[in-house]
Amino acid sequence: MKKATIIAALLISSAATFAQTWTVDKAHSRLGFNVTHLSVAELGGTFNSIDAKITSSKPDFTDAVVELTADINSINTDNDQRDTHLKGADFFDAEKFPTLTFKSTSFKKVSDKKYKVSGNLTLKGVTKPVVLDVVLGGTTTNPMSKKPVVGFKITGTIKRSDFGVAAGMPTAMLSDEVKLNAGTEFVKD
Repeated sequence: MKKATIIAALLISSAATFAQTWTVDKAHSRLGFNVTHLSVAELGGTFNSIDAKITSSKPDFTDAVVELTADINSINTDNDQRDTHLKGADFFDAEKFPTLTFKSTSFKKVSDKKYKVSGNLTLKGVTKPVVLDVVLGGTTTNPMSKKPVVGFKITGTIKRSDFGVAAGMPTAMLSDEVKLNAGTEFVKD
């Protein structure tokens, strides 16, 4: 019985050693969002400072674990006054809650290059489960660094009210639905 336990432990630990880590290429990745203003125009922005990694032992990423952090103070909507307002207590309250985080709980293949990633999004101190659509853009080797690279497009929709963002803002002024969109490249460590 001891031998079987030792062999099982060795198999589990050796499988863990095959897990590969992919780190976000910040220069070639973007985390964005869009909302509807006054029910007529879609406006968007980005979080310019993000950090993310993927850990996976399978080449098709079906066992991937995704972890992402974004700096709320890096929000950019191409309007300084609006950015300052978004960082304030009415919206993200960056002083109290300086980051948003996401950690996946599953990464499931839907078809050839399409996945659903489920996980917990923490925003403004509130954690809620979300499901996002992921499309594998492909894998290649960077000709300069000679390292493997993988690209993903991620989209989804959340409700700002679920996270207490702009709680006093009527939906006629600002949509409750926030569309998330990201284009990412990850480099294999």
